[in-house]
Amino acid sequence: MNETVKIISPIDGSVYAERPIASDREINAAVEQARAAQADWARVPIAERGRAVLAMLEALLAMNDEIVPELAWQMGRPVRYGGEKGGVEERTRFMVEIAEKALAPHWASNPKPGFRRYVKKEPAGVVMVIAPWNYPYLTAVNTVVPAIMSGSAVILKHAAQTLLVGERIAQAFQKAGLPKGVFQNLVMSHSQTEKLLGSGKIDHVNFTGSVAGGRAIEKAAAGTFMTLGLELGGKDPAYVLPDAKLDHAVANLVDGAFYNSGQCCCGVERIYVHEAVYDEFVEGFVAETKNYVVGNPLDPGTTMGPMAQPRFADLVREQKAEALRKGAKAHIGMKVEGDKPGSPYLAPEVLTDVDHQMSVMREESFGPIVGIMKVRNDEEAVALMNDSPYGLTASIWTTDTEHAVAIGDRIETGTVFMNRCDYLDPALVWTGVKDTGKGAGLSEIGYDQLTRPKSYHLREAI
Repeated sequence: MNETVKIISPIDGSVYAERPIASDREINAAVEQARAAQADWARVPIAERGRAVLAMLEALLAMNDEIVPELAWQMGRPVRYGGEKGGVEERTRFMVEIAEKALAPHWASNPKPGFRRYVKKEPAGVVMVIAPWNYPYLTAVNTVVPAIMSGSAVILKHAAQTLLVGERIAQAFQKAGLPKGVFQNLVMSHSQTEKLLGSGKIDHVNFTGSVAGGRAIEKAAAGTFMTLGLELGGKDPAYVLPDAKLDHAVANLVDGAFYNSGQCCCGVERIYVHEAVYDEFVEGFVAETKNYVVGNPLDPGTTMGPMAQPRFADLVREQKAEALRKGAKAHIGMKVEGDKPGSPYLAPEVLTDVDHQMSVMREESFGPIVGIMKVRNDEEAVALMNDSPYGLTASIWTTDTEHAVAIGDRIETGTVFMNRCDYLDPALVWTGVKDTGKGAGLSEIGYDQLTRPKSYHLREAI
């Protein structure tokens, strides 16, 4: 009997779904089919590829009423938020819209009589996407859509927690009439994934997950010379300046810290506030946080569901306990049914009197907890924001745009926000620095990551 993967629902600990792991023979057959299908797909005009991708999008959007409760059962996000429909549609339509321009040949900037010189963007080939559970549709389409638009074939391995997402995307592509083999969804073990990556049969892999996971991907792919896209850990900071509109900053930073139970790649995990507005900001932030309703995500009144797995919640509990032992102050103290070690249900927490000797300010939490520190000036804020092994996004809260840009230029990060946070604009590249990983997604640059340059140097016969 084949080994299976079980989705253990964070709602009640039940087995929500179970799927067999693909056999080695099935994996090899899928890769061979992808290779064959890709050669034909690369010859399909970009406009026709776009029609297929948009048809997939429409099929996926039509499933949303079923997808929303499915997500709640799989990873705990409340149904009131309607799933990931808006972001999936925005990113997919944008990446289709820019494909012709982004994939167009680049002509040499210094024309020479008697020559045609240009660089074409060739498809990567067979692209493997290893997607996470926290935003299972959004993180998948970030690579799946531009890869298919650029003429590659895609093999999707989704996280065990959200296996049904891969099935939904596969169903949508099937309804769209995508040629067989261009997109395939596989259920694989970690060892099978490592074996496939080391086989030399994959041309590009995109992985979103932990730093340890990223290192495992690099190790598995060593010597194959495949290209890699890795979005790994984060500890995203925010800096609130004296001239910030505090009501706006409070509302958006509370949401940025606690939406999706804090399980956001670019969620705000630490906040630095200028001493001139510190007390007022903390008071407002605490009051706003106390409005959350933690409970069953299938209840429309719930604004914060359980974390995806009990061990994730226990890590947050450990960080909080350590911070309190070292002198931090907790402000929320919300009573939540089931909030105990070994349970995924966890109340949001706001800590002050924190410092960088505490893990809650240095190590990724990926949960509903945030520390707030008082700072005296920009220099102190920038030094603290950069005091991290990660660098995905950073947000600056001020009414002075030029000041925000000057500060942003000094922050080690992939994206600088002003007066917003926790959002991916598909027109801008999504990337990170340090242990957050390497590579880039979305925008025209995202297409560069999923193609290889091929030069044409054509001399006319004399």
